Amino acid sequence: MNMARTVLKLSAVAPLALALAACGGGAEDVLEGDAIETIAAPDGTNWGETITVSDEDGYILGNPDAPLKLVEYASHTCGACANFSSTAKPGIKEYVATGVVSFEQRNLVRDPIDLTIAALVRCGAPENMQALSDQAWGSFNEIMGAAQQNGAQLEIANELPADQRLGEFARITGLTEFFAARGISTDQQAACLADVDAIDAIQKNSAEQADALDIRATPTFILNGQQLEERDWNSIEATLQRAGARQE
Repeated sequence: MNMARTVLKLSAVAPLALALAACGGGAEDVLEGDAIETIAAPDGTNWGETITVSDEDGYILGNPDAPLKLVEYASHTCGACANFSSTAKPGIKEYVATGVVSFEQRNLVRDPIDLTIAALVRCGAPENMQALSDQAWGSFNEIMGAAQQNGAQLEIANELPADQRLGEFARITGLTEFFAARGISTDQQAACLADVDAIDAIQKNSAEQADALDIRATPTFILNGQQLEERDWNSIEATLQRAGARQE
């Protein structure tokens, strides 16, 4: 099935009512471990600027071979994800800098606006993907407000051909100007949003991974392959520390 074409035929507005929702995850065993020594980055590099694209099409910040691998499944139209971005990222970066923890961001696509942003944050250099995502979450209220205020236009845009649809969503919601101000030119955006194969891949990966891992809410966190119940930074930090990511 062509997953991106399917999701883009859904209502561009109705799913946004779910943007602030986040519900519980699966049960877990407590992760425990001895303190893990700092792992130095290769000469001339630092883990805080190291980005690797994973086999799951996630973007890994830090040591890709870190002994503690934290994964977030997130949506760009999820208020809880926006809150996590603002409250957790400074602390996460401190752990990433030690080489002991890596942080991987993956998509769980909820709606067409989410998919539009997911495509745009990938449109530049890989090392900018997480930073652009955080900036979009930082403007969550403005972006969601523009989507809600322009619902009729979005419904019309939803009927456009697949290679035109996301570009029109971006224009209507102000995302074109938002990302242009952050170094992604309008021509570059247009090319990314018209790349239906790439859009299909984002949605296909999201759907298949959500089914395989039983992920039903955003944000959802996985540490070393184990889905966590925790969704706030204080609780996740405590879990990292129990697993061996001690901070002196």
